[in-house]
Amino acid sequence: MELEIIVLVLLIFFVSTTIRSFFGFGDALLAMPLLTIVIGVKTAVPIVALVAIIIGLSILLKTWREINFKQLIPLIVASIAGIPIGLIYLKDTSEVIVKLVLAIILISFSLYRLFRPNLLYLKSERLSFIFGLFSGILGGAYNTNGPPIVLYGAMRRWEPSQFRSNLQGIFLPTNLFIATGHGLAGFWTEEAIILFFYCIPVVILSIILGSYLNKRIPAEKFVKLVDIFLIIIGLVLVVHSLF
Repeated sequence: MELEIIVLVLLIFFVSTTIRSFFGFGDALLAMPLLTIVIGVKTAVPIVALVAIIIGLSILLKTWREINFKQLIPLIVASIAGIPIGLIYLKDTSEVIVKLVLAIILISFSLYRLFRPNLLYLKSERLSFIFGLFSGILGGAYNTNGPPIVLYGAMRRWEPSQFRSNLQGIFLPTNLFIATGHGLAGFWTEEAIILFFYCIPVVILSIILGSYLNKRIPAEKFVKLVDIFLIIIGLVLVVHSLF
């Protein structure tokens, strides 16, 4: 494996993990498009899932008391149910299609967060299964299980203090199932495992940095810059896929 590729992978994970540690989500949205260009979808997917487990666990160790586990159970169950669907889709789909779908998800979600349309308020948890299922499908296919859950939390008007913690309460168990599914599907290749171990020191450093920034930098300003960057990445990914 070329040193240049390893350095690029580590740099991508440094930035994406810092963002996840800061906001509670967004690591896969940033890492997956860039990693698909550098090492390909099927190598990137298992590494992102394993790194996500480390990040989620580190955040939960500090914030688990803030989580309302009762309201998260339907989302977790539905997400787990959707994971096999996403895994099958990934295994039988070309990388070009995967990249294009990723780009659409990336651009759409970032535009939503930039313009913040007035979404309907969900008064009950009756639709949680739909959001959870879609999250599981995206998680199994691309590790991008965040957007449906983030949208659900926004529509349910989760308190800001609970938002970051609730996300980890969902992501950690579902990421465990996703990573296991990747192993059963044969995505844990030697290259992926080696790269994952290279990433661990960088990920730990990023978690510390992200937690530090979470307490000191106004999230609103940083979010807009990140979303603009994500849109640019999505457009680059479209060009890379088509040409």
